[in-house]
Amino acid sequence: MKLLLVVAVALVDTDNRVLIAQRPEGKQLAGLWEFPGGKLDAGERPEQALIRELHEELGIIVKHECLAPLTFASHAYETFHLLMPLYICRRWEGLAQSREGQALKWVRAGKLRDYPMPPADEPLIPPLIDLLGV
Repeated sequence: MKLLLVVAVALVDTDNRVLIAQRPEGKQLAGLWEFPGGKLDAGERPEQALIRELHEELGIIVKHECLAPLTFASHAYETFHLLMPLYICRRWEGLAQSREGQALKWVRAGKLRDYPMPPADEPLIPPLIDLLGV
């Protein structure tokens, strides 16, 4: 089974809310909510991929030193196995805005389960609740 490495981030604002994005129509798992991030390009480190993806998807600039690893998810889908480290970030430059047609929401950690997420994202919620509270 192919191993797919994807990186994600919990962007946390000054009110301790986490940004989630809804997968747009036409994409696999469309309509589900997820943490921003994406696939690594060839030769790219996870932090580099996250910095690139956040700029492409949300128009924000994140510095490497503002990313801290928090936890990871390991999930077997039907045709591949996904490994997804989750970073936490509290500082960035710019205003997070949808650049790829995805809906965005700032949500308290304790309310993340109110939004349907891909199976790989669900185990990332408890560590965020532990860190940020409800």
